[in-house]
Amino acid sequence: MAEICNRCGLPKDLCVCEELEKDETRIVVRLEMRRFRKPTTIIEGLNPKRTDIEKMARQLKSKLACGGTAKDGYVMLQGDHRDSVKEHLVSSGFTESSIELQ
Repeated sequence: MAEICNRCGLPKDLCVCEELEKDETRIVVRLEMRRFRKPTTIIEGLNPKRTDIEKMARQLKSKLACGGTAKDGYVMLQGDHRDSVKEHLVSSGFTESSIELQ
């Protein structure tokens, strides 16, 4: 017998919880000036239980050729990469309306 999802009640192979989770999240991508006026891009609002934040940070660092880290539920990248990060998140399955640039 197929396993049933506790959240939506559908079988695991037909479960749509991840799609709904990506539609409901509100992600904030903002620019913050750090020490010595260095620009830093901060990505907040990702659910660490549903999204592999470390994997996303590795992908973004590789794609954007910059340094960064993932900790405490947010991703920090060195430099101003707000537009590129938004494009990457949309290609990852998040809706464009749920991503806010600041």
